[in-house]
Amino acid sequence: MTAPDSSPAIEVEHLRVRRGGRDVLHDISLTVPRGCITGLLGPSGCGKTTLMRSVVGTQLVAAGSIQVLGEPAGSSRLRARVGYVTQAPSIYDDLTAAENVGYFAALYGRSSQDANDALTAVGLGEHVRQRGNQLSGGQRTRASLACALVADPELLVLDEPTVGLDPVLRVELWRQFHALADQGRTLLVSSHVMDEAEHCDQLLLMRDGHLLAQLSPAELRAETGETSLENAFLALIKMGQPS
Repeated sequence: MTAPDSSPAIEVEHLRVRRGGRDVLHDISLTVPRGCITGLLGPSGCGKTTLMRSVVGTQLVAAGSIQVLGEPAGSSRLRARVGYVTQAPSIYDDLTAAENVGYFAALYGRSSQDANDALTAVGLGEHVRQRGNQLSGGQRTRASLACALVADPELLVLDEPTVGLDPVLRVELWRQFHALADQGRTLLVSSHVMDEAEHCDQLLLMRDGHLLAQLSPAELRAETGETSLENAFLALIKMGQPS
């Protein structure tokens, strides 16, 4: 029996990204462990999306290296191994939920049963015949997630998937994320809402294009002496140095 791979799912070393003549990511180095949920947290505009785009290989970088599942970021060998869900739902409005996921299934060489399983996994079984423009915001997010899941990826990169959702939907979506992690998948999930850090095994905390810390929620509380993760993040900023 082959031993599970203990190497990081993502390794970033000295990443620098420039846009408009200025640095937007500053010498970032980090690792994301396999088989768990890593939260990428920080205020809007701090560079979370740029970092995620760098990880999936759609961002031009000025310096540094990124390895994803042992391959260079953006490698063609990663196409079916990495699922990416952007902030804006990536579905076609004139296709039903089933047709959207079926289309991506065909791209990845998956079966119609795989498409059905992906729709069921995200709780859209009762809405498969609704067109994209007939789905609610939360349902569109779930449909986008199903489009990524149908390839059976090892790594899921989710850019603020819960933004704009009501608390009940947010809880349900996080429940689904934990179920995926329990299956052995790795999730990198961004958010600007600090209370979502509670759902994560590891945290990457960003501000102004800098990585402030890489640690667990318990370690963040211990380091700052705060019980509230939001207050802990603010305390970390006041410390003025990376952890």
